Amino acid sequence: MRILHSSDWHLGQFFIGKSRQSEHQAFFRWLKQQIIQLDIDVLLVAGDIFDSATPPSYARELYHQLIVDLQPTGVQLVLLGGNHDSVAVLQESAALLKYLHTQVVPGYQTDIQQHLIALKRKNGEVGAVLAAVPFLRPRDLSQRQDGKSQAGQSASDKSLQLQQQIGSFYQELYQGAADYATALGNKELPLVATGHLTTVGASSTESVREIYIGTLEALPASALPPFAYIALGHIHQAQKVAGSEFIRYCGSPIPLSFDEASQQKQLLLVEFNPENAKPEVRSIQVPCFQPLLSLTSNLASLATKLQPALLQLAPGQTLWLELVLSGEDVLLSDVQLQLQQQLADLPVELLKLRRERRSGAAPSLQADPSLQELTVADVFSARLLQEELTPELNQRLTQLHQLALAQLAEQQTVVVSADNAGGVAG
Repeated sequence: MRILHSSDWHLGQFFIGKSRQSEHQAFFRWLKQQIIQLDIDVLLVAGDIFDSATPPSYARELYHQLIVDLQPTGVQLVLLGGNHDSVAVLQESAALLKYLHTQVVPGYQTDIQQHLIALKRKNGEVGAVLAAVPFLRPRDLSQRQDGKSQAGQSASDKSLQLQQQIGSFYQELYQGAADYATALGNKELPLVATGHLTTVGASSTESVREIYIGTLEALPASALPPFAYIALGHIHQAQKVAGSEFIRYCGSPIPLSFDEASQQKQLLLVEFNPENAKPEVRSIQVPCFQPLLSLTSNLASLATKLQPALLQLAPGQTLWLELVLSGEDVLLSDVQLQLQQQLADLPVELLKLRRERRSGAAPSLQADPSLQELTVADVFSARLLQEELTPELNQRLTQLHQLALAQLAEQQTVVVSADNAGGVAG
């Protein structure tokens, strides 16, 4: 049996004002080819299908069109909700998608049977049992009997209780999956699990929104039962957990921030054979659909340092650039104009400009960034730093701000589309 592990698509993301629609379309075309060429039985997506709780209409269309396009391949799809996803948005089409070989688990279910899915080969035979765990929200865990808070608990006590809750939930699912395999007539079936969370020691990037489940920031790998494979989402950089080949983050398929630009994005092919209890896991490298570059340079060296990246561009491609300005140039007042002149004839879009902080420089000589160098999110984050907020409230305000930005971006897309249509009609 062959399972393709993916996660963190973030459909509908606006990257410093840029839509990722064309990248996601290219990724989906490539994904379909891989499913056919590698003879994949199951495509497993471990959360964050959308970038926000109210994805733009084109992102929903991409999501549903992919499911339709994959039907001729015979692949089974299992889609999990992440912390960016709305349970309601994923739930609204879940019943219909069952008729298209697609199981959607938007959020926590009190009936654990709803989290158990038989994974089938293309010939219809069951090849594994999945404990499908989406992102677990604080209110989800509070429904459990072991989730009742107690008066007088310290922060460390609450953190320990949360770890025990999540660990207990996974243990229940492990036993439930084993019982399900027995009921299917094959207790030797591999048991697979998912998760959308941070584990201790996982390396995140600036695009990863911190998850706080109560006071729990990361789950120890030791709390996870001995599933044959655990497919994780939320962390955008592919990595093993606790050095295990069988507890893995596959990472996001496209870079979602400039500090991910140098990462080789990948999917993970998980192949089970009858003679082995554990699967063979190997990386499937994802092509770069939109070149990104984060570069530290002064103005004089910029053109030279850009050359290697420009030489790798395909015809018609444009490089999205983050420039960290260094040296004495950080003090220039007309740096925006000089950069515009330097880049005018190059296939480069400067999306983000920062000034390198020089160690030892006197505060009076350190130039403050101009408003043009900051994103809307940068300004909002800086404003939050001026308040004394709990991590939970900080996260909630950030989520609401991102939601408002996503809604504004969608409205602007609709207005532009309407203007274009009007121009054509005229």
